[in-house]
Amino acid sequence: DHKDFQHFLSKDILRSVQLGYRKANQSAKDDTMAGLGRAAVYLAAVSTATHLSSVAAFSPTCLRSVRNVPLFMAGGEGGEAEWSKALRDSVGTAPGQFEKDIQAANTSKMSGLNPNASKQADRKLSANARLVQWLKEEGDVYLQDASGWGEAPHPMAISTETVDELTNESSGRGLLARRSVNQEEELLKIPIDLCITKKSARKALGTDILPPTINEYLAMACQLIHEKYVLGSESYFKAYVDVLPEVDEVNPTFTWSDDDLGFLGGSPVIAATKSMQMKLRSEFDALLGNEGQLCDQYPDVFPREHFTYENWVWAFTNLFSRAIRLRTMKRGETLAMVPYADLINHSPYSGAYLDARQTGDWLFKTGEEEVILYADRGYRKMEQIYISYGPKSNADLLLLYGFALERNPFNSVDVTVSIAPRTEEAVNDIKSQIRALWEADDTKENDKDAEIDDIEADPLAGEKIAFLERSGRSSTVDFPCYADRYPTEMLEYLRLMMMTPEDSRGKTLRDFDYTRTISAANEAAVLFSVVDAVTGQLERYPTTEEEDADIIK
Repeated sequence: DHKDFQHFLSKDILRSVQLGYRKANQSAKDDTMAGLGRAAVYLAAVSTATHLSSVAAFSPTCLRSVRNVPLFMAGGEGGEAEWSKALRDSVGTAPGQFEKDIQAANTSKMSGLNPNASKQADRKLSANARLVQWLKEEGDVYLQDASGWGEAPHPMAISTETVDELTNESSGRGLLARRSVNQEEELLKIPIDLCITKKSARKALGTDILPPTINEYLAMACQLIHEKYVLGSESYFKAYVDVLPEVDEVNPTFTWSDDDLGFLGGSPVIAATKSMQMKLRSEFDALLGNEGQLCDQYPDVFPREHFTYENWVWAFTNLFSRAIRLRTMKRGETLAMVPYADLINHSPYSGAYLDARQTGDWLFKTGEEEVILYADRGYRKMEQIYISYGPKSNADLLLLYGFALERNPFNSVDVTVSIAPRTEEAVNDIKSQIRALWEADDTKENDKDAEIDDIEADPLAGEKIAFLERSGRSSTVDFPCYADRYPTEMLEYLRLMMMTPEDSRGKTLRDFDYTRTISAANEAAVLFSVVDAVTGQLERYPTTEEEDADIIK
């Protein structure tokens, strides 16, 4: 009965509900619609009085009917639109309905682009379901959307296709909020025993084969290949391995061909990529590929037909893009691949990080450990949940994760600053080398000596180098420069580098405070050198931004 709520509601809320009741009743065309309108207002009153986020007792059939009723709410502080939204949010969904809505949206969106997209989505959905079931059976991880004994409904759901909220571009698999999520709400907890770590790798492949001193990445790469290609369907981690992406789904630059890398001409990513490729190859050969290594020593554990370089690249593609460093109580810092949690995508604006803690309550600890994640902010229903992979530039993201962000506050380019040892001896050597080169080139004009004489020794060169050595600094330093800022340490370094006898005025270099302006001439030289350095970096690119944009189109 509507009057039953008078004991629970304030006069203002009751007056608003009564007005809403009258309007809903007047707008109904027949007795059935009128009854549904009263039910909708009834639910709104229950939600307001008891602070319930959902009413599970309402049947799914009625829920769908209520949503079709035009909502006429009383005008208040939030207005009719806000009252209507609050009413819709207060009505819960049937268990499993959220996943069905996601599946329907993804299937309809992708089917027009690719005839096989719906089949691919179905395979991913099946893999997602197997992962959830495995986590429940092996780790008692509760990921259901309905309440259980002592368990609240899990706030997230896996989506096979997500969209970046800033660029509206596809971001692959991800986790969405099933309902509104509050800041600092617990989002997940995964037992660390279900994670792939160096410890799990040594256990799977043999502690006598993989020594305690082996690098974490190398050990985990071996286990990933072992689980996917050697054990296959017999793997304990099969449900998890099945959701790991293939190389072309991640596409980090260290997997690119030379032709593809050519599009990044001028970018420091090319040098980093080449270095990474050489590192991966050398590590593979030293551990597995070369004669007398693990594939020869233990052919049953490391069969060559499975421990190939291509599979090695696949393993590191997943390690670089998914492994995280956890701070554990028992092991200290450890690298881990965390099932389910590694489906969460990156946002540079997120303040959420995965971490580890001991299980149990504040008084009694079980000794076991689990990975935990809390919401760094509030999330709306259907909004994608994000964590931070760290303050990474686009070069780092492209190299290791296969994507770059249009809006990345941590995007930077390293500018190399170096103090050349322009002592008298060094300058004389430079002049001698230039003369030798020019004498071999008959096309040069006769003003060679005049040009060489322009190269002058720095009277303070020796003192600058000695100052850096005493300070523990190198004569060559890379500083990250951002679109809107650069580090003050770079200015301090350049003030030292640009010092002249006129600036020092007979004082030693250690007498100056390089956090402050030395002189107007020194500061001007510093700023001009920054402009020259950045201009030099930009000139390395063979195309302009406009030309790059035309290629992308």
